Order: sequence, then structure tokens, then C-alpha cells
Amino acid sequence: MTPQERLTALGLVLPEVAAPLASYVPAIRTGDYVYTSGQLPMVDGKLMTTGKVGDEVSAEDAHSLARICALNALAAVASVSGGLPNVVRIIKVVGFVASAPGFTGQPRVVNGASELLSEVFGDAGIHARSAVGVAVLPLDAPVEIEMIVEVR
Repeated sequence: MTPQERLTALGLVLPEVAAPLASYVPAIRTGDYVYTSGQLPMVDGKLMTTGKVGDEVSAEDAHSLARICALNALAAVASVSGGLPNVVRIIKVVGFVASAPGFTGQPRVVNGASELLSEVFGDAGIHARSAVGVAVLPLDAPVEIEMIVEVR
């Protein structure tokens, strides 16, 4: 199956690229690599929820939000690479989790993004990763995901 067919099988549609919140672009291609800006859990231009994970937002909900972030990142990648068929491999994922004091489940939250990428790209979706707890994210988002992707 192609990545697009896998997305469809998962009941997902590649969204429109989320509009930047400041002075940057959602993704940039240099040679065979695409670097995305941090992607928030935006759906139809609206942030899905706000708050700190481990307080106002459960780890399970944040896991789902990380999937949305990854889907938005894939839309940004597709926009500068000619589409998902041109993705060779997901190289690196960085996940930022707005964490309540004492919350240490950042890796489980960012698994939401990692699992989606593996489901869509198979072995080519397995990547290096960082999962970082932070005090606050833009718009008080609970999670933000950025990626480095090899393309043809």
C-alpha cells in the first residue's frame, strides 16, 4: 500500500497546511531533506485544546493530539516535496510536551506521532526522536511536533 492508501485505511485525510502563527514557513526543503516547523494540534484552523499535560490534559488525550500534529507535519512535508509518494524516510521527530510539574510521560505522549508515522510509512516511518517537556507552548498548546524527512 502507498502512504496515501494507508492514511485512507486509517480513516485520515491529509489536511491543508496549517497557517504559520508568526514569521516563518511551515516547511522548507533543502536538497533531499524537508525540515518542518513545529506543528500544533490544529484542525480546520482551530487549536483542539489547551493546557498542560498531566493537569488539564490527560496523557491519553495528548497522545491523540500528537497524532494530529504529525498529520499536520506530513501536510507541510507534502506541500514542499510534491506529495507523500516522494517521502523516502522519516529521519527525526522532536516532540515538545507542555508538562504539568512532575509529569514524566513525555515519551508516551510523543508515541502518538511516532505510531502514526510507522502506520503510514512502515519501516520508512521508524525514526530517531526526542521527547521534551516544556513549561508552555504557543497558544498554550499541549503538544508540538517537528520533523526532518528525507524525500526524493
